[in-house]
Amino acid sequence: MAWLILFVAGLLETGWAIGLKYTEGFTKLVPSVLTLATMATSVVLLSIALRTLPVGTGYAVWTGIGAVGTAILGIVLFGEPATAARLACIGLIVAGIAGLKFVS
Repeated sequence: MAWLILFVAGLLETGWAIGLKYTEGFTKLVPSVLTLATMATSVVLLSIALRTLPVGTGYAVWTGIGAVGTAILGIVLFGEPATAARLACIGLIVAGIAGLKFVS
């Protein structure tokens, strides 16, 4: 169950990272409130998952999910470059996340 909670926390991290773009420096009320709520929920879920998971593993997986999700959504939503090198690096992060899951 901790891994599922951690996964959801990572997805929410992606959500708030993308949400930052829409807040326009926290000058837009609705995106700002949603982003802050998503941040808080993500951190709370991370802390719940860390009750049973090792902190190093949990934090690395959480940030990895957030980084990969944000990079992919940056490509899809904002037209950021999807070069082979960039996609390969995203693949390396995914491999690292999977590796931490399997050894923990």
